[in-house]
This record gives sequence, structure tokens and C-alpha cells, in this order.
Amino acid sequence: MSPVPVVDLFAGPGGLNEGFSSLLRPDGDQVFRAVSSFEMDARACDTLRLRSAVRSLRGSTEGLSFYSGFLNGEISWSQLIEQREVAAGLRDAERHVQQVELGPASRDASSDVIRDALSSAGGGPWVLIGGPPCQAYSLVGRARRTNDATFGDDVKHFLYREYLDIIERHRPPVFVMENVKGLLSHTHGGAHLFSRIIEDLSTAGDGYEIRSFVVDPHASLQPTKALAPKDYVIRSEEYGVPQKRHRVILLGVQSGLTGRSSRILTSAAGLSVEAVLADLPSVRSQISPKREDTVGLWRSIRSEALQLAGERRHNLPVPASTGFARGGKSAGMADGILQAWLTNRSGGAVTQHEARSHMPTDLMRYAYLAARAKQGHIVKVDQLPEALRPNHANIGGPNTPFSDRFRVQRLNDPSTTITSHISKDGHYYIHPDPSQMRSLTVREAARLQTFPDDYFFCGNRTQQYHQVGNAVPPFLARQLAEVVADFLGVGADGGRGLAKGDQ
Repeated sequence: MSPVPVVDLFAGPGGLNEGFSSLLRPDGDQVFRAVSSFEMDARACDTLRLRSAVRSLRGSTEGLSFYSGFLNGEISWSQLIEQREVAAGLRDAERHVQQVELGPASRDASSDVIRDALSSAGGGPWVLIGGPPCQAYSLVGRARRTNDATFGDDVKHFLYREYLDIIERHRPPVFVMENVKGLLSHTHGGAHLFSRIIEDLSTAGDGYEIRSFVVDPHASLQPTKALAPKDYVIRSEEYGVPQKRHRVILLGVQSGLTGRSSRILTSAAGLSVEAVLADLPSVRSQISPKREDTVGLWRSIRSEALQLAGERRHNLPVPASTGFARGGKSAGMADGILQAWLTNRSGGAVTQHEARSHMPTDLMRYAYLAARAKQGHIVKVDQLPEALRPNHANIGGPNTPFSDRFRVQRLNDPSTTITSHISKDGHYYIHPDPSQMRSLTVREAARLQTFPDDYFFCGNRTQQYHQVGNAVPPFLARQLAEVVADFLGVGADGGRGLAKGDQ
């Protein structure tokens, strides 16, 4: 059975794509295969192409050996992409990863690409996935533009129309659309945008039923087809993801297929930050500016901060700085499903695990706050010792804004939501170990997002953080893919599947 084609819109670095592409049948063949991905960010497109090439290496001892050597820092980027099978995979990825800003000007060309890709795939049933950019819907994004007179005209309010246009033109049997929870409360022109989106999607093409992945409307004593907006929200920590990430995810089913039932996700406890990060090597951040960076200064900053926090042990080992390292197995994950998902394909290699540089004042705050969190205390910015308070006039007043602007990730809980803001600073993503005195590395953020350790993000470190924060957790996406595969009858256990005439 050939893989079911997938078209990925607003693909980012490929979180949804990875979840769908990773689902395999017992014979090792893919259940789904991405035939066309659209993304405007150049570095995210590079990441998508590399990941596509890596997937093509399955079963190739030589190709996988080269990639493993790259992850271990033994082979350079130029050597990797010149390897015969990797180069072939990258050439193929160039054909289906499209760097394009989706919008009215690109609709016809993008539609032609999708039509050709689906035709080449055999013309059978297919799936549309993707998440229109969310800056206009997110609570933080809206707060930042409260007094912006141009906000109402921002095209990002209606990027879902590009998703809608593809549905209208190509009528996929099934689609999956993801967005931020803030979409539920967002209004535009006095009207709730979510209601408008549901109506537009429901009436697109030949019509669609918009289902929930987590609420079965027929399971109650008084079954009804009416779902409340909150019923579309997936709380990732309830499905095995070590992160409190709450997102709206819609399952669209073409009207001719609504007689088919679809199951909902099976809940599973999310792991803690400690369980997912414990086996990664300790890392020392650099001091900014670089000319001031010495181990001696770094150690003295940490000692002073820990003393302020009431910690007795100040003379702790200094972690090494590392971008390439070897990871072990976390006892907290207990060789579970998520551990296998994260580590099995990397061969123990840990890359992109290098802390960014921080100013001495921020390093002191990070160590102090992490130590206090370890003691069981959550300290707001206006509760910091005088020596550690930011030099802002509004700190300490009755209406101190962003009082939680420094946030330690709690060891025993899932993390807070990893967002693209992690690319700007580490204040919301302080590592829970005070002896490391730093924010999360790209690899740590990627683990909390459930990207496998062999998933390499292209671009500079800021661009890598941005990609990680913008993605759908692949481990959650894998579960969404299982639901869709089950609905189509093409899951890991085989099944009848949809014939071409069923569409």
C-alpha cells in the first residue's frame, strides 16, 4: 500500500510533518508521506529539506552512518550534504519543500504545485495539515498591540483563508488545522473570529464536519453534534507531552465521509521537566560580552547569587560548554514510549546543546531564582533582592507589568509553553538547576517540544530557537496521525482504506 500523501501548509520546521511521517506500518513503510510543504522562513525550509533527506536514508547503512557522524561532530556540514544518498534526498526535498509566503498573490502557483504533487502521488485520498501563523490571535501578541491602530488591518488575522482556499480548490478528504488557544477569544470587527472560521471551514468545498480530537460528541448520555469552542482545545500535558501547551486543533471530515466514526486521543500523563532533561550533560553559559568571559568570574557570580538565595554550597563544579555531547538514558523516563521516541534514532548523540551568553546581572538572577524555586519559592520580579531587580522605574510599584518576566521551569512539572519568544531571551525559560545558571539550550527546548534528538535545526541559534518555539510537538502530532490513519483505514494494522471513488 502506497503512503497517503500529505500537504503541509505553514509548515514551520516540521512538527506536524514529523508526527505524520513517522507513523509506520509493520513492514516498515510509511503510512503518510509529505508530498508538498509550504513555509516562508528560509531556515525552516532548510530544516524541512534536511529532515526529508534523513527520512530517505531509512535502511541505508552508509547514509545513516554519515548522518550519525554529523550529529556527533565528526563530519562537517559540507561533508554530510556531499554524501551520495544525502545529496539525493536533498535534491528530492527541493522539489516538494516550497519557500513561499502564502497569500492571494501566491494562490494560483501554490495550487498548481499541490495539484502536480497529488497527481504524481497517484490521485488517491490525501490529508491537508498545517497551522496558520498565530501572532494576531495569541493573547501576548494582542496585548503588545493594544494601542496599535494598524492591528485590525494585519493580514495575519485572515491567513486561515489561505488554508481555506486550498480546501476549496482541492477538497481533501481530511484536514487537520492547528492554532493557539487565544483564537477562541479573538474578535475582529466586533465578531468572534473562531465562529467565523468554523463556519467557513464547514461550508468549504462540498462541506465538512469539524470534529474534536479529544471530545466525542456522541459519548454522553445526551449525544449531540454541537461542540463548544473549548472542546477543540488539546492540553498537550494530558497526552504524554512534557509541556503545558494548549492549542486548538481541528479535524475536518468531508461531508461524504461523515458516516465514518473517528476515535479520540487516549490520555497519558505528561512527564516532568526533570524526567526529560535529566540525562543531558550539564552546560555552562558564556558571559556577555565575550571579552569578560572567564571561569573565575562565572564562578564568583554563581557564588554570590547562591549566597543571596541562602544556599550553603557555593563551590560547585563548573559545567563544560558543549555543542556536541553524548547523552545517557533518563531514569525518569523509565525507558518509556517517549524516551524511545526522543533517543532511539540518535545513537546517543546530543547536538545543539550549547547555552547562549548572558549578562552577569541575568546570570545572577537565573541562579538565584533557580535556587529559590528548588527551595519551593516562586519569586516575582518585584520580590527580587534589591541588587537583582532590573533597573526599571515601574519595578516595585502597585502595577508592576510582567511581574513573572523571569520564570524557572519547575523540575517536577511539565514545562510552560515553549514559544518563539525563547529566541529573544531566556527569561521565561530558566533551567531549574541553579548550579548551571542559564536558560534552556536549543536541544532542551526541542526535547520539551518532543523533537527527537536526531532532529537538526538549520540556521543560527536564534533561528533554531524560533523554529522550535513555532512548532507543533511531534509526539502529539504522531498521535493525531494515528487518529487520522484509523479514520482512513490505513493505520499500522493495515485496513481497507479509502478507494479513489470514496473521496
